[in-house]
Amino acid sequence: MFEVKELERSYREGRITRREFLARASAMGLAVAISPTLLSGTVKAATPKKGGRLRIGISGGSTTDSMDPGTTTDMMGQVTGRMCMNHLVEINHKNEPIPELAESWEASPGAKQWVFKLRKGVEFHNSKTMDSEDVVFSINHHCGEKSKSAAKGIVDPIVDVKADGKHAVVFTLREGNADFPYIISDYHLLIMPAGTKDFNKGIGTGPYILKNFEPGVRVFSTKNPNYWKEGRGHFDEVELLGISDINARTNALKTGQVDVMNRCPRKTVHLMEKMRGIKVIRTDGNKHYTMAMLTNIKPYDNNDVRLALKYAIDREQFLKIILRGYGYVGNDHPIGRNQRYFAANLPQRHYDPDKAKFHLKKAGLENHTFKFHTADGVFDGAVDGAVLYKENAAKAGINIEIVKEPSDGYWSNVWIKKPWCMVFWGGRPTEDWMFSTAYAEDASWNDTKWKHDRFNKLLKAGRAELNETKRRDMYVEMQSIVRDEGGVVVPVFASDMAGASDKVKFENVASDLELDGFRAPERWWFA
Repeated sequence: MFEVKELERSYREGRITRREFLARASAMGLAVAISPTLLSGTVKAATPKKGGRLRIGISGGSTTDSMDPGTTTDMMGQVTGRMCMNHLVEINHKNEPIPELAESWEASPGAKQWVFKLRKGVEFHNSKTMDSEDVVFSINHHCGEKSKSAAKGIVDPIVDVKADGKHAVVFTLREGNADFPYIISDYHLLIMPAGTKDFNKGIGTGPYILKNFEPGVRVFSTKNPNYWKEGRGHFDEVELLGISDINARTNALKTGQVDVMNRCPRKTVHLMEKMRGIKVIRTDGNKHYTMAMLTNIKPYDNNDVRLALKYAIDREQFLKIILRGYGYVGNDHPIGRNQRYFAANLPQRHYDPDKAKFHLKKAGLENHTFKFHTADGVFDGAVDGAVLYKENAAKAGINIEIVKEPSDGYWSNVWIKKPWCMVFWGGRPTEDWMFSTAYAEDASWNDTKWKHDRFNKLLKAGRAELNETKRRDMYVEMQSIVRDEGGVVVPVFASDMAGASDKVKFENVASDLELDGFRAPERWWFA
């Protein structure tokens, strides 16, 4: 007990970080309960004003959308979910897990079993008091062989979840995972009342109560008068308007039809920054753009081909022209520079036509034409980026044919279907989560079909390793392996650019996901 108190004292006095606190406690084999006061890190805003209707012009949205959290794939659904519901764990602006519906959690030595203690007295919108059975139901909604949830791969490591009385839930994992509190914060894993069948009612414990749900068109909600979280949920009403066209969203903000828009057009964002009454909100998170090759299909099964294509792109030019400088260059792996184990000392790959020619010749494909699939809807500038890449590659003697695909259906008809295509990734809060989602050999979203024995061995070991130094070394090596042998070109990491009326106020905007971690309706207010 003395060790725990000494650790807490070290953290409170600023001598160690929160992550170091958790890691040292786990390494000592102690099941340490994390109290909200110790980990909240919440900085209260200066008396936020209450009231008003927040109107958000938002991308994404489809007439086939559902409020079922397992089907959420785009911004409209993601923001709606966190507007109406809560998670066990929230990610704060420092990219740290803090208590939400769970008031604390503790891990067994080895981090294979986790106990989450729940807040008492939290009510759903239908007046039911939230308890452990609701949590078990909500997590199991995504589990099982018959589950069609997009979160199935995320919850796959959970072999058992059970209630321990009314106010505790026990998770047993297939193997230890020191990052499990991050995993359980995934935007799909919202807590609903046990037995929920009509998901479109949006019943949750969140700051706003769903009043109108028009899939892909409009979502309207009103303030939850019984919201349990102090200092959150300031608006009287929140309205989400589905506006997929980026120019239409921009015009809606300029003319005062909406108060906030996501994904400002990079070509004109510098002009928006100069407009009276409008401000641009930039956050540098883990969003990145990739060119994914199916490594189980020729010629992308040849690493010399992959290296040739990696050396054939001018990253600095791509950043300047396509992103207008709003971001930073990538190094052919998906880990952002703000993440814990970012490999800062890994040599940066640069545009090198001579090396590209060397590897292409080694592969015996000097006269090959590579078909590269893209679409306007992948991200703002995706087609222009492909054209720029083609011009860069031509100087290395590499022929690229651009195949422009329809934006509608791109993610179901092109991604992980065509041999080489442009891809958008929002990123993930941790290295393990990102690698496990898209690079593990058995990952459902492994969009390069890449398999690497050493990488997969390190991924499994790193997940359960509680020694911070050893863990860092593992993740640095994994980044190096992906960089040099993976089937993906990662030219840039892109800043999130949202626009807002200057009457919209906020503090400490989170960068893990867009619009303050999809929580703008909960965290922001009007001046």
